[in-house]
Amino acid sequence: MTIDQIQEQIVEEFSVFTDWMEKYTYLIELSKELQGFKEEFRINQNLIKGCQSQVWLQVEFKNGKIIFYADSDTVLTKGMIALLIRVLSNRTPEEIVNAKLWFVDKIGLTTHLSPTRSNGLISMIKQIKLYAIAYKTKYNI
Repeated sequence: MTIDQIQEQIVEEFSVFTDWMEKYTYLIELSKELQGFKEEFRINQNLIKGCQSQVWLQVEFKNGKIIFYADSDTVLTKGMIALLIRVLSNRTPEEIVNAKLWFVDKIGLTTHLSPTRSNGLISMIKQIKLYAIAYKTKYNI
């Protein structure tokens, strides 16, 4: 699936909920998708700066694609990073750098998150894109 197809799928999934409490509950449910984050990756180097919660992001570059692994100490934030990983993991650096993450606005995350959580989401996106830029530069792709 393309990045846009996955984003469309996410917008569809969220469209069935009538209020934000249901959407928050679904985000918490999505947090369960992030299983098996290795304890050895819970290091300061992997912490995303700018998040109120602790969010660890581990990256692997394999066969020209970036694979992201993440965890957080709060379930809501973990659900948000799970969505980002769903859209952007296992993609080329070019795809990640050029991705327009319109699903965030479409499902209402930008308007329904607290300012600190919203800043955290922006920090997560920024860190993912920075990794993509770094790999793109490193491997000249």
